[in-house]
Amino acid sequence: MLQTIVLVAHVGIALLIIGLVLLQRGKGADAGTGFGAGASGTVFGARGSATFFSRMTGVLAAIFFATSLGLAYLATQQTAPASLLEGAAAPPSVAPPPAAEPEPASDLPPLQEPPPEPARE
Repeated sequence: MLQTIVLVAHVGIALLIIGLVLLQRGKGADAGTGFGAGASGTVFGARGSATFFSRMTGVLAAIFFATSLGLAYLATQQTAPASLLEGAAAPPSVAPPPAAEPEPASDLPPLQEPPPEPARE
């Protein structure tokens, strides 16, 4: 149960990291400031979104690393069966399958035996 929760959090963090990386501006984005695109970076402050997104990416990367280690630890704590027969055996708490019901009588008439062939001489 705990492994499932950590795995869901791990995948969610991975998706958030992907989203943050895609939202960040590239190195060539500063070339457009000379043509009037400089005002779009002031939404997140004077430095733009670079500091906020960079910090959040770093924090999420650290959490992603921690969940990776947690999943590795949880995977090693599972006990494997000693043999293939133990792994294939059904647990004792499982009820045996119900007995098969007899098949219903057929609606078809019974087959008749062919008439005996006449004796040949």
